[in-house]
Amino acid sequence: MSDLAVPPSTPAAAPRSVRLSRPNDVVASYSVLLKQVRKEGLLTRRRGFYISVFAVLALAMGVAWTGFALLGDTWFQLLVAAVLGILLTQVAFLAHEASHRQIFASRRANDWSGRILAAGVVGISYAWWMDKHTRHHNDPNTRGKDPDIEVDTISFLEEDAAKARGLQAWITRRQGYLFFPLLTLEGINLHARSIATLFARRTIPGRWAELALLGVRFGAYLGVLFWFLPVGMAFAFLGVQLAVFGLYMGASFAPNHKGMPVVPKDSTLDFFQKQVMTSRNIRGGSFINNAFGGLNFQIEHHLFPDMPRPHLRRAAVIVKEHCERLRVPYTEVGVTASYTAVITYLNRVGLAARDPFDCPTLHRYRRP
Repeated sequence: MSDLAVPPSTPAAAPRSVRLSRPNDVVASYSVLLKQVRKEGLLTRRRGFYISVFAVLALAMGVAWTGFALLGDTWFQLLVAAVLGILLTQVAFLAHEASHRQIFASRRANDWSGRILAAGVVGISYAWWMDKHTRHHNDPNTRGKDPDIEVDTISFLEEDAAKARGLQAWITRRQGYLFFPLLTLEGINLHARSIATLFARRTIPGRWAELALLGVRFGAYLGVLFWFLPVGMAFAFLGVQLAVFGLYMGASFAPNHKGMPVVPKDSTLDFFQKQVMTSRNIRGGSFINNAFGGLNFQIEHHLFPDMPRPHLRRAAVIVKEHCERLRVPYTEVGVTASYTAVITYLNRVGLAARDPFDCPTLHRYRRP
């Protein structure tokens, strides 16, 4: 029997337990799957695709800043701010793919392109992201190992929710409903964590290069805003851009694992099952694929982290068939169902922050 802890049934939840008749076959099957994917050429780099995506984003950035210059002192600038929030998230997707060696064959080329895009354009530390995201990929949804389920305003585990006090407890009890509003602050959180990491007293790869890139990025960006716009409008512009950026980033990464099975810290679950059973794919066509930066194929991304975005759709067909043969759950839902599962899960976890003297059963019989 699987040792994964699975949330109660929701529209996008996985089965409560998984019975594998031949576990050794499942463990050994990943090498077979990898050979098939490699034979299909799905791990081949697609530099042309990424150059095209970068060119389109650079052009869009140019148009947005041209619009900024032409609009001048007007509140329509907030529309430009929203567009920039979207474009910066798309650039972050490219930096994410560079960190997984999806763009270039050379590790150095991927690292430098990712560092420039992340720190120089988006304003996020590449070193911080690499450390955090690598640990997540190694142990997705694993207690005590995956940094993505550590408490950070929102609690993803009941034991963390139970420790919440004061305002934190109030937020935690309602965290599912507050999820999207809280995401508007995620942009500030990402910038703050990045800067704090680069000033930490430990070895940070590329520390000085990233500090220089961040300094130029924030100096130029804030300088332009406060030079060309009134102070109030400049702050409003910055607020809208950060809110859209945070909302888009959080909404793109959250559906991938939240509400999926949680793995015990001492689990001996094999790589293949751990990656598949803790991940959730989102159905959709080219629009969804581009909107999520390929993250909608989360299962395939976790099984083959260096697979270029254009190959994920074909790989999904192969992986799904492979899982069906082995009776390993493969979770794939629509966009609405994925967010419903996330909100339901967060609300359930948040109940652990309830006042210990507050009896839920009593409320059912209490008169208004």
